[in-house]
Amino acid sequence: MRISGLIAICGTALCVTAQAQTIDWTKVDAAMGRSAAVSGDVHRYGFPRSDVQATLDGIAIKPSLALGGWVAFAPMHGGAMVMGDLVLLETEVNPVMAKLLEGGLEITAIHNHLLRASPATFYMHVGGSGDPVKMAEVIKTALAQSRTPLTPPAAATPPAVDLDMGQLDQIIGAKGQANGGVYQFNVPRRDPVKEQGMTVPTAMGSAHVINFQPTGSGNAAITGDFVLTADEVTPMIRTLRSNGIDVTAMHSHMLTEQPRLIFMHFWAVDNAVKLAKTVRAGLDKTAVGK
Repeated sequence: MRISGLIAICGTALCVTAQAQTIDWTKVDAAMGRSAAVSGDVHRYGFPRSDVQATLDGIAIKPSLALGGWVAFAPMHGGAMVMGDLVLLETEVNPVMAKLLEGGLEITAIHNHLLRASPATFYMHVGGSGDPVKMAEVIKTALAQSRTPLTPPAAATPPAVDLDMGQLDQIIGAKGQANGGVYQFNVPRRDPVKEQGMTVPTAMGSAHVINFQPTGSGNAAITGDFVLTADEVTPMIRTLRSNGIDVTAMHSHMLTEQPRLIFMHFWAVDNAVKLAKTVRAGLDKTAVGK
């Protein structure tokens, strides 16, 4: 189920659409134990670590701020491509990895997002291609080696986001979305990201992610990751650091993407409008879409 085996065979929208029609997504949903969020041809499944009561700088981290594991499937020739980012505790990394490798999936990165958080969490990126139902079964079996909740949470009224979301939209230059008490932005890059000739959709992790969690009085904790080419790394670091935002990790997510990308994670707690202006200044150092 290696990614490289199938991606280059079919790259046209017509071909992808035809493949999407041949996949029985109800069987994939059943194997994952939950319904997907569908964006175009991408079916994305969330596995938030609601069991982990992590804190950082005295702030209780909501799952949608920095503990939101996920996997996403997109149709490909003869099956599907999968990419994902699993949130794991230190003791869970190797047991989960063993099951993923045993099932034929690839591990493409393991890293931190945050510093000083307790307990510490790690993020395992996975990839593969083949039968989507079989890959879903492998992922579910692997996650069972951790304490990741495998039963979807009961429906509940989402907590309010106590921020001026319209003002944040205006500053960032994109429309955010409230999710679990966190205001989230996904800002796509201007140029497509390709893996073995296949465009990686934003729903599979190719966009800048910026999350705001209100902390009261117009302030927020902010984290996420910027998706950067090599020449954008230093300008982004300088912009963030000169405005009080910590850079907490820099790493890859994929193995053979073009252009080669560096994912930069960050953290700060401050006035939300001030933070948004710094984020916008950082985005202006990158090739973002309009």
